[in-house]
Amino acid sequence: MDKIELCYLSARDVLAKFAAKDISPLEYLDTLIERTEQVNSEINAYTETFFDEARHQAKQAETAYVQGKARPMEGLPVAIKDVHRMAGKKTTQGSITLKDHIDDVSDPMIERMEAAGAIFHARTTTPEFCLSGVCNSKLWGVTRNPFNLEFGPGGSSGGSAAALAAGMTPLATGTDIGGSIRIPASSCGLTGYKPPHGRNPDGPPANFDRYNHCGFLARNVGDIALGQNIVSGPHPLDHDSLRDRVDVPLAQGAAPLRIALSMDLGYVPLDDDVRQNTMDAVEALRASGCVVEAVDLDWGPWVDEASMRWFTAMHFGRIPLWKAKDQREVLTHYATAAADLAAELGQDDVALSWEAQHRMYQTLGPVLANYDVLITPTISVGAVRAEHDPVGPTLEVAGLRVDGEYGWLLTHQFNMQHNCPVISLPTGRDRFGVPTGLQIVAPTFDDLALFRAAYTYEHAMASAFLPHGRLPFSD
Repeated sequence: MDKIELCYLSARDVLAKFAAKDISPLEYLDTLIERTEQVNSEINAYTETFFDEARHQAKQAETAYVQGKARPMEGLPVAIKDVHRMAGKKTTQGSITLKDHIDDVSDPMIERMEAAGAIFHARTTTPEFCLSGVCNSKLWGVTRNPFNLEFGPGGSSGGSAAALAAGMTPLATGTDIGGSIRIPASSCGLTGYKPPHGRNPDGPPANFDRYNHCGFLARNVGDIALGQNIVSGPHPLDHDSLRDRVDVPLAQGAAPLRIALSMDLGYVPLDDDVRQNTMDAVEALRASGCVVEAVDLDWGPWVDEASMRWFTAMHFGRIPLWKAKDQREVLTHYATAAADLAAELGQDDVALSWEAQHRMYQTLGPVLANYDVLITPTISVGAVRAEHDPVGPTLEVAGLRVDGEYGWLLTHQFNMQHNCPVISLPTGRDRFGVPTGLQIVAPTFDDLALFRAAYTYEHAMASAFLPHGRLPFSD
């Protein structure tokens, strides 16, 4: 096996090779470090690396395997988004205002992976305060898409996605308040999972935001399951964590499913390549024995208006911008725009967003009662340009002008339906060589139905998943 093949092994295969002593954790880590040194200067996916510390931990993992004491994630490198708190490490959230902030506690996901033997070798880039579907900040600069450097990797978990797509890590963490796991998963040809709110415990204050979800990005469905089975379940310090714990299978065969299809949620314009790749995926599902039928959700632009009210109240309003009132010059302009929106919040805005969430479920609920799952494109383009300005001039999709922040997304709608598990999966590449994606939406809290459908899709569309197809930096 050459080094590139090793870099693109699934996390489960890596752990199996550790257990069989086919490769040592240190040898594998050093291969990832070498890959990082070769390609990260092009994509800028990491804020910090902890390679010396990771090497020491990898040597300890080798000993654990020799002694038969290996834990479930023993020696597996995991890249951590620069928003998850890690005790003794910086958590900047991509902001100059937090550039020296060091946490004294770790978030529950971090605790549980560490206890399972994972190695945290790097921090991944995010836009300032995770505010956007792009991935650039004044603190860390621009992160680029490994498949085409002119484009971004999506956001806000953009560094995690870029690192995975470039073969720098086998698994990475993300957070998803408006699509921040699924957007970059789609743009980088990956799998990205938004579990039901509370399935994975989180730290404050994000755990109290119903739109917020923490989870994983990976190159296949089974690696998401691996991470989920480590971190999910109730946590004594997270009031919003769900009491029931769901074990999802690490592999599963295909199942004939009844699938509802909404190509555009009723109002989102789609790039022609996204539309075609989605239809190709639909035909593959039908060929595998699934029934796929179009449905009308009867949603419209009022959905985006309602989501912005919630984001303004719960996300924009809770970020530590109040600390930076005399530091506006060091903030990104999209962060100052968010702060200004929060300052203008009306007293009825949250209640109006609740009404919209209820109205949405009056059509989504019956669809999910009549079908196993719903599928839609994840975003309406492959990716936006790396320097895309989310609050600048409007973006054009399929000849129509759309909002630069939310007008190209089909993701935040399902943060509004926060109890539905949603996963993004790859469908192909667009004319620029950038991946496109499809998301599967399952009934509320039904993680098992979601993974059953995800595995069915993976069987039907295996060629769309990495390492199939042209790999980044392979020329």
